[in-house]
Amino acid sequence: MEEKLKNIIQRLTEKNETISTMESCTGGELASSITNMEGASEVLKFSAVTYSNEFKIKMGVSSDIIDKYSVYSIETAKEMSKKISDFTNSTYGVGITGKLNRIDKNNKFGSDNTVFVSIYDSNNDKYHTFSIDVEKSSRLENKMEVINKTIYMLGVII
Repeated sequence: MEEKLKNIIQRLTEKNETISTMESCTGGELASSITNMEGASEVLKFSAVTYSNEFKIKMGVSSDIIDKYSVYSIETAKEMSKKISDFTNSTYGVGITGKLNRIDKNNKFGSDNTVFVSIYDSNNDKYHTFSIDVEKSSRLENKMEVINKTIYMLGVII
């Protein structure tokens, strides 16, 4: 993972591009992983941990999208990725939402072990999306599974 992140940061720096994240269930783990790397301050503009629907909406995610598709959906992840990219004027925005093997009494819809990820590329107005089922026994292991796949996808896209 470390080598992949170094390559991503190097390519972003060479292209004078940036990235921002809006994370929910991963609690900022992607941003933390990026900031563990030398040169991160050149490419990471901003990161928001929007654990609640209220703050997703405050960051620009449409409440209509959340109401129609649920907060645990690829549509919400797409909104998160685009809104964080727009908010920060970043080349890439990453949105992550889902459940890590738990029931959410405030949001009863959606699988209890699926995470949705969207990477928005503002240069091409394009979304790259995927979902991942997380079935490890610990939250940290599940988070890291999501982060590893997201970093892999960033490496492919950037």
